[in-house]
Amino acid sequence: MVFMMNQQCRKTKELPAMGMKQPMLAIVTASILLAFAGTPVLAQVATTTTTTATSKPATDLATTYSTFAGSDANATALVDGLRTGKSITLTSTSGTTTGSTTFTPATSQLGYGNVNIALALAKAELTKLGITDPTPAQLEAALNGGTVTTSTGTTTLPGVLQMRSEGQGWGVIAKKLGFNLGAVISASKTDKSATATERRADAGKGKPEVRVEKANSNSGRPEKVERLAKVERPEKIERPEKVERPERVERPERVERPERIESPKR
Repeated sequence: MVFMMNQQCRKTKELPAMGMKQPMLAIVTASILLAFAGTPVLAQVATTTTTTATSKPATDLATTYSTFAGSDANATALVDGLRTGKSITLTSTSGTTTGSTTFTPATSQLGYGNVNIALALAKAELTKLGITDPTPAQLEAALNGGTVTTSTGTTTLPGVLQMRSEGQGWGVIAKKLGFNLGAVISASKTDKSATATERRADAGKGKPEVRVEKANSNSGRPEKVERLAKVERPEKIERPEKVERPERVERPERVERPERIESPKR
């Protein structure tokens, strides 16, 4: 009987404790559910922003070959296509007619240095044929190989990219085309400087000219003091003639000492 009463009392004491734990457990469970439920919502709300930036080497190369390619857009397409190995689309406008040429480089991806060499060799080869303003088709022929027609006839070009894809070095390619690789690269750097100068000059057109008038002599600035005339140097005084040294007086002859008189004998 006493044992049953003790058990009843113990159960009575545990009931409040269990009642306090249950609300806490419910709060923790609700927090966990909310955390997992919010994850998909955040994933759906979040957006990914992709920023595409044009590197400075790509911009410099496009600027260098914009005139040769016919436009800034064509130059950018050439640089990007040779860099990534993807198809290149070049456009040209003749009067009211617009044409385009699309081709894939014969090589895979190229570094910016190799892109510069390829375009420099293609430009040198077309210039050698008298083509300074090539069409998209002529640019394709110079890069991938093909025929070009000039006033002197039709010429078949091996294509600098095609030769490169066959494992030939740039020096060998330049030599076969009749060029010195160092001279071609040096010329491309010169063209880059000239193009940059022209663009700066074009950017300066239309700006008001600011002229700074030179202040006149009456603006309060003291006039320049005239330089004093150079004082003439006095004539050199002649050095007096050297006084002759008197002749040396001869020393009188030595008087002979008289002979010693012998003392008389004792």
